[in-house]
Amino acid sequence: MKKVSTVAAQPSRKISQPKLTVGLDLGDRNSWYCVLDEAGQIQLEQRVRTNAKALREVFATMPRSRIALEIGTHSPWISRLLSELGHEVMVANARKVRLIGESRKKDDRLDAQTLARLARIDPALLYPVKHRSVQAQADLTLIRARAGLVRARTALVNTARGLAKSYGERLRGCNVRNMNPEKAEGLSPELQSALEPLLACIESVSAQIREYNERIEKLAQESYPQVALLKQVKGVGTLIALTYMLTLEDPRRFGKSRDVGCYLGLQPGRRNSGKSEPQLHISKEGDPYLRTLLVQGAQHILGPFGIDCDLRRWGLKLAERGGKSGKKRAIVATARKLAVLLHHLWVSGEAYEPLHNSSRTTVAAAA
Repeated sequence: MKKVSTVAAQPSRKISQPKLTVGLDLGDRNSWYCVLDEAGQIQLEQRVRTNAKALREVFATMPRSRIALEIGTHSPWISRLLSELGHEVMVANARKVRLIGESRKKDDRLDAQTLARLARIDPALLYPVKHRSVQAQADLTLIRARAGLVRARTALVNTARGLAKSYGERLRGCNVRNMNPEKAEGLSPELQSALEPLLACIESVSAQIREYNERIEKLAQESYPQVALLKQVKGVGTLIALTYMLTLEDPRRFGKSRDVGCYLGLQPGRRNSGKSEPQLHISKEGDPYLRTLLVQGAQHILGPFGIDCDLRRWGLKLAERGGKSGKKRAIVATARKLAVLLHHLWVSGEAYEPLHNSSRTTVAAAA
């Protein structure tokens, strides 16, 4: 008989069957797990509290098993905990496992069963992802916290400007980094009184962002000297370079530098069938924040302050083709090439030559 239990954090019974496969559907407070034997028969289904103590009690008594779980907020620390207990842990890409995401019978217990059966049949069906190390996650949290403050400051500035415009007036200056109560001095007294606390809050957030910038610079200099290799490209600062390195963490995980563009979701999607080859948007898989930073770097390279280099020439030539959203497509394509270039510099340790390809073409033409 199949046992289904809803006890929150009771220790699992001792299981002695070899080659067990476990599907673990993570929840914020409670998680469901399903244990399959070699024949695919369900040996145990149970709910457990999503905390380190309860998970350790359940899986420490279990023989070495293959455990599949979905990627999510809790998956980094849980995958590390289960690996420490000696299990083979696989983190499934939730966007790829359509049997779970698009199922008409979506239930935590059934999702755990699906994860277990996919991991038992063929782990490649889970499109497993690799979580970064504890140190890399901690360092990246510093950058994420700064990004949260930047988003908050942008929202506050937009609020202040919108309120002023609705009153028929405007705040002086457009630089969000210098937004402070002094910007309201030219406004009417009643509007100035209303906006001063808001502008003071913006000034405080800007000061905290500057503190984060200093901490990020210090972190890069002390712990990640390879950042200097990536910063050779004009338009790539410490923030982009360090985020790039912490997100990829291990450059050797990619067989070719070109694979990084696909990993970050900057490659156009593909849906070819017969003679139909529609032009699709980029996949937008991977880390969205790093993708945004790379696009910002590409905008600088193609913008009025970008220096002359192979990447700029290629991007501007692509933009000249015109068409619908030609400039936007050129920026995204340049961001993809930038990601590939940064990986090459990181792996090879070479000095960056901005006009390497153009010089080689000129020499070949002269010969």
